[in-house]
Amino acid sequence: MRTSQAGIDLIKRFEDFRARAYQDSAGVWTIGYGTTAGAGVKVRPGMTISRAQAEEYLRDHLQQVERAVDRLVTVPLEQHEFDALVSFVYNVGGGAFAKSTLRRKLNAGDRKAAANEFLRWNKAGGKVLKGLKRRRAAERRMFLGKGPKPKAKIKPKPRPWWLRWVARLFRN
Repeated sequence: MRTSQAGIDLIKRFEDFRARAYQDSAGVWTIGYGTTAGAGVKVRPGMTISRAQAEEYLRDHLQQVERAVDRLVTVPLEQHEFDALVSFVYNVGGGAFAKSTLRRKLNAGDRKAAANEFLRWNKAGGKVLKGLKRRRAAERRMFLGKGPKPKAKIKPKPRPWWLRWVARLFRN
C-alpha cells in the first residue's frame, strides 16, 4: 500500500519544512520535513537543503516507513488507517512501533483500542508536548476515518454599547 496525498499532507502539516538543520525536541538532528539520520540522510549542524530536496527526502523516507508498516501490521488496512500509521511511524520510528501496544492491539483486531493508543504517544524527553498531542489526535481521527478536525467557528465580538446606540440613532 502507498501513502495517499491526505497522509502526506498530515505528515507535512506537523513536520513543517525547515531548510536548516535543527535539533528536534528529542535532541535529534533534523532537516526538511522531519528527515533524520534514521532515514538514511547524514543530517549535521549547519546543513541546509532546498524544498525540492526535502520533498525527495520525504518520499524516500516514506518508502521505508510504508515497508515497515506493511511488514509489522498483519491485519488488512483501509487507506485512512494506513495513512495514519505511516504518519505515526514516520515520527516515532519502526522500532518503537514494533514494540508498541498500538501495533499489538491492532494486530489482535481491536481497532478502537488501537486508535486510543495513539494518544499515549504525546511525550518527548519525558514531557508532554502540545504539538505531539495535536499530532496524535489528528492521526487518531484519520485512523478512525473522521478526517481533519473542523476549524472552530469564531463568534464576532459584539459592538460596544455606544456604537450600537449611535447606529440606532441613524436608523430610519
